[in-house]
Amino acid sequence: MSIAFLLTALAVVVTPGAGVLYTLAAGLSHGRRAGVVAAFGCTLGVLPHLAAAATGLAALLHTSAPAYHAVKYLGAGYLLYMAWTMLRDRGALAVEERGEPRPAARVVVSAVLLNLLNPKPMMFFVAFLPQFVPIGGPGSLGAMLRLGGVFLALTFVVFTAYGLCAAAVRDRVLARPRVLTGVRGVIAACFVGLGARLAVA
Repeated sequence: MSIAFLLTALAVVVTPGAGVLYTLAAGLSHGRRAGVVAAFGCTLGVLPHLAAAATGLAALLHTSAPAYHAVKYLGAGYLLYMAWTMLRDRGALAVEERGEPRPAARVVVSAVLLNLLNPKPMMFFVAFLPQFVPIGGPGSLGAMLRLGGVFLALTFVVFTAYGLCAAAVRDRVLARPRVLTGVRGVIAACFVGLGARLAVA
C-alpha cells in the first residue's frame, strides 16, 4: 500500500461533505453515542460503492448518463430533505436535551442513505482506486477490496472524531438557544448548498 493512496484517501475523507455534516449534526443533537453511530452509518453507506466498483457496476453507472443523473438527483433531493429536517427540528437530527436517545437504527438508516445517494464515493472508487490496483492481473480484486477496506476504516475513524468533537461542545451549544438555532441554520444551509452543487455538477 502506497503513501500516496493513504494521503489521498485521507484527504478525501477529511474534506467536509454531506457525511461529515450529518455526523457533526448527530453529535450536536444527541451526543457522543449518536455521533459514533452516525459515523458507522456513513461508513456502511460507502460499502455499496465499493461493491459496485469491484463488480464493475460503478463503471457502468459512470458511463451511463441517465443512471448517473438519476443517482445524482436523488442524492440532491435527499440533501434538501436533510436540510428541511434540520430547520424543522424533526427526524434523526432533532435535538433532545432530555429523554430517550434517538434510536440507533434511525440514525444509521439516514446516514446510509446519505452516502448511498452520494456520487462522491462512487467516483473515488472508479477514478482513483484503479490507479493503485493492477487491473486484469492476479489478485486485482483482492487488492481493490483491501484498499477499499482501508478507505472504510479511515472513514469511520475520521467521522467518529468529527462526531465526538461535536458532542464535546454539545452542552455549551444547548445552553445557548440562539447559538443552537444558528448552528442548525448553518448546517441546513450547507446541506442546501451541497444539494445544489450536486444537482448542477
